[in-house]
Amino acid sequence: MNTEKYQEKLANAPKVRISSIVIIIALTLIVFVSVATTELPEPQSEASINAANNVVRGILHPSADKLLSFGVDGVPYLILETMAIALLGTLLGSIFAIVPAILGASNFNSKMQVRIVRLCLNIIRTVPPIIYGLMFIRVTGPGPFAGVMTFSLTSIGMVAKLYIEALEELDGGILEALDSVGASYWQKVAMGIIPQIRPNFISTAIYRYEINVKDAAVLGLVSAGGLGTEIILAQSEGRWNDLGAYILGLVILVFIVEHVSTRIRTSLVSG
Repeated sequence: MNTEKYQEKLANAPKVRISSIVIIIALTLIVFVSVATTELPEPQSEASINAANNVVRGILHPSADKLLSFGVDGVPYLILETMAIALLGTLLGSIFAIVPAILGASNFNSKMQVRIVRLCLNIIRTVPPIIYGLMFIRVTGPGPFAGVMTFSLTSIGMVAKLYIEALEELDGGILEALDSVGASYWQKVAMGIIPQIRPNFISTAIYRYEINVKDAAVLGLVSAGGLGTEIILAQSEGRWNDLGAYILGLVILVFIVEHVSTRIRTSLVSG
């Protein structure tokens, strides 16, 4: 009796498709090719090992002067500057992303227009932030303004994409109900559209701000201001204790911003 039951279960079990086997084989080959084409690092010289040790020692023994100084090269000032750069960049990017989001929403526009707008947004997203940073550095010179413009442009691509998803999830029934009671166009926007998209829009902007703060170290490579620039300068000049202080400041900043933004976004979703 039990044998017949197991045979019946075996007969009804889903069959392994040939396509699944092909996919597994292809993925295995890709992994092997990736490993084969990745060059193993050569044995490091004594100077390289010493440099790595200096970085570790600097992180473990950060400069108290930099941590407690309120000057332009102190960690508190640089944290505020980094937050300001990321905030302005996120704010500008979130505002400029509204128009392409409206133009790229499939429930408001033609298919051709949607494809063109989304293609442009995809192109913006494919360029790394450091490339935009290099471009703005050449135009405006090094400094916080270049960082703000970089964050603005990099924010538009991602924020607009998420804005589009929020617009496409609008409840059409609410708009139909407002239309049936004779609401005007702006009344429908104010009472039917904005209340639906506001939580998603705010949550998206906060999430992008969190990403921009984390990208501050990357933009330091192009001297775009904030903690990232000081990290690169301290490393190139061999100021290891200062480097440790700046890295510690960046870690604290990212931790606080991530914690606060997560709480705000959670409250927006639950509310």
